[in-house]
This record gives sequence, C-alpha cells and structure tokens, in this order.
Amino acid sequence: MPDLTHGSPPPVLYLPRPSTWLTWHEYLFRPGMTVLDLAAGEGRHALKAAQWGAECTAVDADTGKLDLGREAASRLGVSVEFREVDLTGEWPAFGVFDAVLVFNYLDRDRMPAVRDLVAPGGLLFMETYLEWQRALDWGPRRAEHLLAPGELTRLVIPFEILHGREVFEPVEGNKIRAVASVVAQQR
Repeated sequence: MPDLTHGSPPPVLYLPRPSTWLTWHEYLFRPGMTVLDLAAGEGRHALKAAQWGAECTAVDADTGKLDLGREAASRLGVSVEFREVDLTGEWPAFGVFDAVLVFNYLDRDRMPAVRDLVAPGGLLFMETYLEWQRALDWGPRRAEHLLAPGELTRLVIPFEILHGREVFEPVEGNKIRAVASVVAQQR
C-alpha cells in the first residue's frame, strides 16, 4: 500500500477509451507503421496505435485537447506528433500513411483528400454516427454530421472494404450509439 501521508498521489490519467472498432483491429497494426489520426481530439486513437508500436501523428484544431494528448503521451511513455490544424481550412501537405484513422469526423467533400493520405496497400479506419443517432436523443443532430445507411461504403470507394458494420452499440454509461464503421484498403 503506498504511503499517502507525505504528499498527494500522482494524478490519475483519464482519456476517453479508444473505439472498440480500433481495438478489435489491433492485429492490423505493426511496429513502425505510420499512422495519421485526423480530427484526433486528445489523440485517444493515436495514443493506442503508438502503444502498439506505430509512428503516429495526431491532427486537431483544439489546442487544449492536443495539450491533453501530449501530456497523456508523456505519461504513457509513447511518442505521438500532435499538430494543430484547422481541418475546415486548407490542409497542409501531410504526406501518405500506412493507416489513416477518422473517428467521429465527417467531411464528405474532403473524402478524396482523405483517401489520398493512405499509402498504396494502406488502411483507412473510419467510424462515425448514422442518422439513426437522432432518435437516441444525444450526439450530433445535423445532417452534415450523420451518415445515411450504406453511405460510408460509398464514401471509401474505390478502396477494398475489409470489414464494415452499421450497428447500435452500447457506450459509457447507459448510452447507445448508432454508428457505421469500416476498415478499407487502398489497392
């Protein structure tokens, strides 16, 4: 039992857990692969990929969330490059990656640019809310942030879909979410 009489305990590291969609596909990650996490927030997906040995870049516009991610990376002992980028503006030249992670972010007009970030033979992991989410009375409500049934499959064409789903899934607390998820490979 640690002696807490002399000083305070170390702060607890809390980050939202990565999507089960990502963790179910851990077997697709290998040490040294390059990974880009778009609209990363605190970088929960990039941090997990870094723990699996990937070289990760996490991109988001929110500097506060990026700072939380940097702190988490330091405490976890992993290296993630956190970059402040406003994805609604002009994108910098990111290069290409072995895997691109796009979770809870949807910009239909930029899908060609997202696909261009994936190296030949590389993977695109996407997951976001379906329009059925509105009926669950939480989460995004606007049409531009919600997928129609079957739409995610069309958005990743011409990639080969390795695994996909559209589900109602339990999340933290007693909430249910409606999501579409895909792992697709650049041919």
